[in-house]
Amino acid sequence: MSSEPLLAVEDVDAGYGETTVLRELSMSIDEGEIVSLVGRNGAGKTTTLRSIVGILTPTSGTVTYRGTDVTALEATETVRRGLALVPEERRIFPELTVEENLELADYGGASGVDSLSVGEALETFENLQERASNPGSSLSGGEQQMLAIARALVGGADLVLLDEPTEGLAPYIVRDVMDIVEDLNDRGITVLLVEQNVRVCLELADRNYLINQGEIVYEGTSAELEDDEEVLDRYLGVTV
Repeated sequence: MSSEPLLAVEDVDAGYGETTVLRELSMSIDEGEIVSLVGRNGAGKTTTLRSIVGILTPTSGTVTYRGTDVTALEATETVRRGLALVPEERRIFPELTVEENLELADYGGASGVDSLSVGEALETFENLQERASNPGSSLSGGEQQMLAIARALVGGADLVLLDEPTEGLAPYIVRDVMDIVEDLNDRGITVLLVEQNVRVCLELADRNYLINQGEIVYEGTSAELEDDEEVLDRYLGVTV
């Protein structure tokens, strides 16, 4: 593993208009890790992801990916470098078939040797293969999540940023999505997982960052976070 992190976010401030959401936020991810960013609604989790991939430009601080400053790059360029955001809304094309959604990911993605072909992606996600000719609008919520993740793989992502991938899904589908995240990591893909469901984070993540009001207030392994009842209760209002 390289001595420098795959992704480094250093002292980032970011927001919308005159509203500052992130305040001197710093975090890092090493290649091959699953790292979670967990916090309550409105804590700044999605804003963090948008600042990393270039949808939102930080007002100060830096975002470094593979040793290169990408702070000012737009999302179209960070995708070409291997960063992929799977948004909370999934944003598949409902009128296109599953296969056509994946074919679009071939355009403008990274050119890494580890990217999947459309056929390989369909073989990887059996539910999608069975529905390859179905429109995206016909998929269940879990299948739409699978399609959004498969699209990132076809696009050649080295680092996948998952925004609330289990939100609104039935418990048995949540387990399927967790298995997919583990499979991604087994393939050598680094994952930044944004979740409100702390139990999902504790099971999947190597390390966890806890965000509150736009600031990182805790960092630790899953075992450390699970044992810290005071932090869990104060910032998340949960016990595990």
